[in-house]
Amino acid sequence: MQEYLQIGEIVKPQGIRGEVKLRAMTRDMGRFARLETVYFLENGQYVPRRVLRGRSYDGFAFLQLEGVTDRNQAEALRGRAVYVDRAHAVELGEDENFICDLEGLTAVDTQGRHIGTLREVMTPNAVCDVYVFDTERGEMMIPALRRVVREVDVAGGKIVLDEAVLPEVAVWQDEPAERDE
Repeated sequence: MQEYLQIGEIVKPQGIRGEVKLRAMTRDMGRFARLETVYFLENGQYVPRRVLRGRSYDGFAFLQLEGVTDRNQAEALRGRAVYVDRAHAVELGEDENFICDLEGLTAVDTQGRHIGTLREVMTPNAVCDVYVFDTERGEMMIPALRRVVREVDVAGGKIVLDEAVLPEVAVWQDEPAERDE
């Protein structure tokens, strides 16, 4: 399990006083106002940086970091990933997991037959996530719905998919989309 979780990426400086604008990677935008410390990955180590002020607006987060006092210093942080330690991560509800804990899980069907490995979790909208699996047949994408994802066992390293539902919801890389003609 990863000790540090990415919560955003710095996209640009905001203003002239060193504030940075982040593309947020969390559903709890209010968390940026409560942040006290974030981490940057530098030479393989997670280095803490004190947050002086945080806020969010229009789907983006903004941070004023200790030691970043002008636009040039903020510009130097462009493209950097921003992390929090797991102890300060948002609390998850029942049946919720961090994406980094899901990626790499082995997918099996309800009979225990191997399907593939969860490579990526896409979050295209507020309705549901999309799971992308590497399988022997190629890439398979499914919506993360309870009727298809029957069990997620992070500690056991597996995710159980309902093989009866897969044919109606799975999209395979090698299958062309149906056309409405």
